[in-house]
Amino acid sequence: MKTTIRVAALLVAAFAWPAIASAQDLNSGDTAWMLTSTALVLFMTLPGLALFYAGLVRNRNVLSVAMQCFAIACMVSVIWVVFGYSMAFGSSALNGLVGDLSKAWLNGVGLDAMSGSYPETVFVMFQLTFAIITPALIVGAFAERMRFSAMLMFTGAWVIVVYFPVAHWIWGGGWLGAMGFRDFAGGAVVHVTAGVAAVVAALVMGNRRGFPETAMPPHNLPMTVTGACMLWVGWFGFNAGSALAADGAAGMAMLVTHISAAVGSLTWMTAEWVRFGKPSVLGIVTGMVAGLATITPASGFVGPMGALALGVAGGVGCFLMTQFMKRKLEIDDSLDVFSVHGVGGMIGLLLTAVFSASSLGGLGLDEGVSIGGQFGIQLLGIVVTMAWCGVASVVLLKIIAIIVPLRVSAEEENEGLDLVLHEERGYNI
Repeated sequence: MKTTIRVAALLVAAFAWPAIASAQDLNSGDTAWMLTSTALVLFMTLPGLALFYAGLVRNRNVLSVAMQCFAIACMVSVIWVVFGYSMAFGSSALNGLVGDLSKAWLNGVGLDAMSGSYPETVFVMFQLTFAIITPALIVGAFAERMRFSAMLMFTGAWVIVVYFPVAHWIWGGGWLGAMGFRDFAGGAVVHVTAGVAAVVAALVMGNRRGFPETAMPPHNLPMTVTGACMLWVGWFGFNAGSALAADGAAGMAMLVTHISAAVGSLTWMTAEWVRFGKPSVLGIVTGMVAGLATITPASGFVGPMGALALGVAGGVGCFLMTQFMKRKLEIDDSLDVFSVHGVGGMIGLLLTAVFSASSLGGLGLDEGVSIGGQFGIQLLGIVVTMAWCGVASVVLLKIIAIIVPLRVSAEEENEGLDLVLHEERGYNI
């Protein structure tokens, strides 16, 4: 009997040992923070971005925007599990251009798999929220005129051809990361890719009927402000969570994120006040998003003084680009995705090279790298990301247009996408 008990105990210990070992490596503080950050980033898309965008469109299209954000979250989640995570964070293939399929179907991601000091399952979910919000941002460019079926096809193809490879280049061990390219939380991976795809989609699809002659004001600014507030809070998970630990880097990232958002808001508000004579609610919340987009790539590398400068640069630069795009070029990027996210991300990436320097209050550049050298690396990364995303987005849209019409008819556009595509109304009035 004693022998049987001893053998059983040895078997239990043998099978339990891997779990005990992983538990010893686990840092409960880091794990708790990463779980919280993951929830915050998903909160940015659902409901934050959905409400922000839904309030900006006309009332006959409010449900269509919310539907697109929701459907993107669901579809990208499935693609991520099947092979997206492996393409972004699997072992490098094709000279660092993309990850292999060794982690397809989340192969090897079990209870005992670790990513640093927390479970790999948490890392998988955290990075999934980034993959969700990036194509959801693009929705703002073709709002009120793209067919739902075309949107689903474009989003599915786009994350495979653009998002996963670029994420691997920079975060997954690919060639740009190896060069020393700095993008702490998604200036290039999220904002530049979304911004470039947005302006491409706006150009390929054409303007909304009546633009720019007919005014198309937001139908529900309180809804937009509510969504903006959720974005501000959720962005702490976006940036501070990218420290991948509950440490001083996360604390600094959170601080500079808040500073830049506040300064971006005030800068945009002031610019609008000077230019048009009155500050607007839409302006101050858009300035907040510009400040957040600008600080995103720099949030793990700069200090408070750098955050102040980035907030001002993002507020001014994005405001001017918005005016230029709509008034001079007359490009109907409906909700200013390129002007705010694309330009904000580019400004932030370039200024990361400057304000990372310890002499300017940053956390320091890599040994032997000057401000000029880092600026060159950042510029190269921006150009390559823009070129890849731009060309791929055009090709994908043209191919999809052969399969299904990209946009609704003129009559359907006038009636509104809510009723035409979903047989529902946002308001029964």
